[in-house]
Amino acid sequence: MKTTQSFRNPDAVLDIQDKPKASQWLLLSFQHLFTMFGATVLVPILVGIDPSVALFSSGIGTMVYIIATGAKIPAYLGSSFAFIPAMTLLLKDPDAGYAAVAQGAITTGLVYIIVAMIIKRHGADWIEKLLPPIVVGPVIMVIGLGLAANAANNAMFDINGDYSPKYIIVALITLGLTIIFNMFLKGFLGLIPILLGIVSGYFVALGFGIVDLSIIKNAAWIQAPDFHFILLEGSKGIQWSAILMMAPIAFVTMTEHMGHITVLNRLTKRDFFQNPGLHRTLLGDGLAQITAGLVGGPPVTSYGENIGVLAITRIHSVFVIGGAAVLAMILSFVGKVSAVIHSIPSPVISGISFILFGVIASSGLKILIEQKIDFDKKRNLIIASVILVVGIGGLIFKVGTFELQGMALATLFGIILNLILPEEAASEKE
Repeated sequence: MKTTQSFRNPDAVLDIQDKPKASQWLLLSFQHLFTMFGATVLVPILVGIDPSVALFSSGIGTMVYIIATGAKIPAYLGSSFAFIPAMTLLLKDPDAGYAAVAQGAITTGLVYIIVAMIIKRHGADWIEKLLPPIVVGPVIMVIGLGLAANAANNAMFDINGDYSPKYIIVALITLGLTIIFNMFLKGFLGLIPILLGIVSGYFVALGFGIVDLSIIKNAAWIQAPDFHFILLEGSKGIQWSAILMMAPIAFVTMTEHMGHITVLNRLTKRDFFQNPGLHRTLLGDGLAQITAGLVGGPPVTSYGENIGVLAITRIHSVFVIGGAAVLAMILSFVGKVSAVIHSIPSPVISGISFILFGVIASSGLKILIEQKIDFDKKRNLIIASVILVVGIGGLIFKVGTFELQGMALATLFGIILNLILPEEAASEKE
């Protein structure tokens, strides 16, 4: 293994610029593809967009991001959940439709680019002041724990919304097998515990009869995604309602983006805020969102699930991420293969998610421990407490179509408290 970077992370099995062996590359990339698939296609399913388009847009968006960041950041981009309410309303409106969603996605990308230009001009030193460890640690915990309820619900309830013991058993067996693979396998098999867990869980689900094989049977071998090329199809003019509805959400996903970059900084022992720079990471994300909008896909964002894979496997190669992106684009045209992936039942994904989401939350806890944050200080205790409860509790701040909730709102509270609270409480000075 060779790396072109002057620094190599000694904890990584494959560092960012390391190329995997040809015999391993495909499976390692498939592992990332399977990991992000459930969430990426769930968004279009919920709002009424062809899942294959989302699969393609995630792949091409990731490639755009890799190119824009100089292939320095191992991040995979998938469909963003933050835009679901807005997209649902727009697609139900006969005067809006795909053109409105596309314009909204492109606008959010432009917001990213504008912010990136401001950061490039005025620097990003303010990041450390706004997001010190006492804010970043709990926020990262919220990223993982905020997804916990989704993982649990998908493990408990079937497609009809009924409580299902079968689903729970499948999820727990998948979880147990993945833990065994991660802890006891060696060599190459030890590098793909997530992929092995998904495949094993799929066969378990087959045994319990909860896999819908008709999806595979009815799918064509070669089938183009239902693209909507806004530049070719034209539009119904500027959709101001879509722009005003979706543009503010960019600031929500930006906080998520910075949180994910912070996690990646810790995992890879680098500072991506400095190199390639926060402006480059935001630029890449913005260009990826614009690209997704141009083909009719939902807006994309960096994925915590794939960061979890990086943490568990210690394979940080951008070539593996790029391979997953290429596979996503190719498989979006292969109806049968896409159908197989689409047929993976939710409890299998949930079993994997119990680990992946937990790893993200644990990364936040690790930051607090490594930075030796003193929770005997009231300031630190208050900041962390508010972030955790606001973020995990589901508090929503809404004005018109503008909405802040979850991690974004928790981050805002954390930043404000960090700026206004004194270093010591009055009682601590006595």
